[in-house]
Amino acid sequence: MRIRLLTIALTVALAALTLFSSGCGDDPKAFLRVVHASPDAPNVDVLVDGKTVLTNVAYGTGSNYLKVKAGSRKIEVRATGTTADVINVTVTLDKNNYYTALATNFLANITPLLLTDDNTAPPSGQVKARLVHAAPSAPNVDIYVVAPGTDINTVSPTVTDLAFGAATSYLTVAAGSYQVLITSTGTKDIAIDTGSLSLASGQIRTGVALDAPGGGTPFKALLLADLN
Repeated sequence: MRIRLLTIALTVALAALTLFSSGCGDDPKAFLRVVHASPDAPNVDVLVDGKTVLTNVAYGTGSNYLKVKAGSRKIEVRATGTTADVINVTVTLDKNNYYTALATNFLANITPLLLTDDNTAPPSGQVKARLVHAAPSAPNVDIYVVAPGTDINTVSPTVTDLAFGAATSYLTVAAGSYQVLITSTGTKDIAIDTGSLSLASGQIRTGVALDAPGGGTPFKALLLADLN
């Protein structure tokens, strides 16, 4: 009987220790996406807390969301295959939150831009979209989110006077087909035309306005899938 009780006690103790150990290893996580938006920078590697998480990222591309430890994280960006950082910044990432980090501006003035993403699902039948001005050669812009084929001379912009390095709030619209047109503020001169975009219910998208590779025109747009 004494041996049996001792065995039971030891089993319970080991089970408790296992539970404690697994709980301690379950670190809170955040979700981080990285976009290379510096038009004259080479392909880059991205490190989080000294560990390489992305390699050979080309201009005008964005990663999927990476699961990283929440809290204070050091993010480094460097030309692929080198050890010299062009960006070295410490950011705070909250548990269960989603973020988009962009390397913006020309290489000589490369700047990190960290955006907090809202990936809570839109209402049924709706989509959410956000637009980021990351084209350093472009002035402030107006943005038109319209039905495909709309003559923007007959309508007012959806967003006005968006500056470089700024992002709009999330726009919630009915699912369907849209065309996004971007002009210099106060003009109807189209700098970016996405063509027709089909957006399904429940989707969330981030559009990023970019320079051409190397800088300048023709400007282009990168569409990122945040949700669905």
